Amino acid sequence: MTSSPRGGGHRARRGAWPVPLLLLLVSLLVPLVAAPPAAASGDAAGPREPGPAHGRSAIWSASLQGVHGTSPDLTVRNIARASVSAAWLRVRVGNPYGDRPAVFRSATIGLQRRVGEADLVPRSLRTLTFGGRTQVTVAPGERVYSDPVPLRVSAQQNLAVSLYAPGAPVNDHTFPPPSPNPPGSFLSLGGDHTRDTGDAAYPEEDGGLSAEPGYHPGQLWWVDVVDGRTPAAGAIVALGNSNTSGHNATGGGDRWTDLLARRINALPPHRQLAVANAGISGNTVSRQPNPYDPTGQCCGPPAPDRLEDDVLGLAGARYMILFEGTNDLGGGEFAPPAPAEQVVDAMREITERARARGLKVVGATLMPMCNAAGGAREANRLAVNEFVRTGGLFDGVIDFDAAVRDPADPTRFRAEYEADCYHPNAAGHAAMAEAIDLGVFGLGRWRADDVRAGRAA
Repeated sequence: MTSSPRGGGHRARRGAWPVPLLLLLVSLLVPLVAAPPAAASGDAAGPREPGPAHGRSAIWSASLQGVHGTSPDLTVRNIARASVSAAWLRVRVGNPYGDRPAVFRSATIGLQRRVGEADLVPRSLRTLTFGGRTQVTVAPGERVYSDPVPLRVSAQQNLAVSLYAPGAPVNDHTFPPPSPNPPGSFLSLGGDHTRDTGDAAYPEEDGGLSAEPGYHPGQLWWVDVVDGRTPAAGAIVALGNSNTSGHNATGGGDRWTDLLARRINALPPHRQLAVANAGISGNTVSRQPNPYDPTGQCCGPPAPDRLEDDVLGLAGARYMILFEGTNDLGGGEFAPPAPAEQVVDAMREITERARARGLKVVGATLMPMCNAAGGAREANRLAVNEFVRTGGLFDGVIDFDAAVRDPADPTRFRAEYEADCYHPNAAGHAAMAEAIDLGVFGLGRWRADDVRAGRAA
């Protein structure tokens, strides 16, 4: 603001405000009049959605895999961990496998106060609405997004999505991991406890895979995506089986996707990418009968059939990691081992569809399976891995096989990484996360020659 020379200038008329003072007062009052009320918590976002600099992106996912029973008269508090910071959050709930509508009578979202406990950060609870209504009916085969809510979550902070839908078919995700870290859920005592900020109605004893009150590691009901407005530049979606969902990651620690997100969080916010996990235990990469379950409710649809819902339809998806094929090649009681060509053909279809939607696709090699050296199953695994490394299909390659195999016996995991013949433990997941060159996501430098050098001897 400029001023007149001392003693000069025009004298203000009697009863009028001096112009400089009037401008100052207006500048102070306009924001107070124009701004909506502030959100209720220091953890909440501001009152207006960010502009184009903060695009909408998935910040967490956990693919639904089947329907198991009917919900009792209780509340499920699903726990999810944000991979990047975001605000104006939306939640997707689904009834993809139900044979009747699922009626959600009440839904909320808040911030989990402590890992392993169901209470919420004070003043973080928000009511979820769907088209402005607090109740929503989801038809069989459908999924719906909530309206955005003004809640801010930090990277690596846990969200609590509470849903009350007594009598609804339970569409769920399970793996489970041997850890209190998310994903997981608390099942309440009877009734609607979606608005409870304390944990009195949520027992914390381990309830395993069941519908009993308590904490249930790896078990989620109905919720499969959280997205939000974020400074991050989009999302990486990992499409896989139990080695992505985290089954048997024993020994304490997070899954490789969670650890990858932590690595990316070290970058400036505008260079980060969210990480969404679309792993389902027992899933196959090709269209075939599931090797473990003839009912189709155990292990989700084959990857090509769930690609749209679990990857391509997610807001902000820019990269897909394709890490599937073990269950096809291994076979089981209800399906014989698949040949390498079947797995490669499925990888081609999935990659072409993703690329047609603008995603870049990063292929990952398949890890040891305790196959007999020189046998057909091991020959097929090696053939698939050779295609992943050198076939030229993918925009980038992650060599998980080279990262975890035993140099003395490449058909097995290194002893310190093995949980069982198909699954790495938590130390193995850490080795997998460290083996990922961030350059495959445009976050550094990536060289194909480095991956070709990882071929098995």
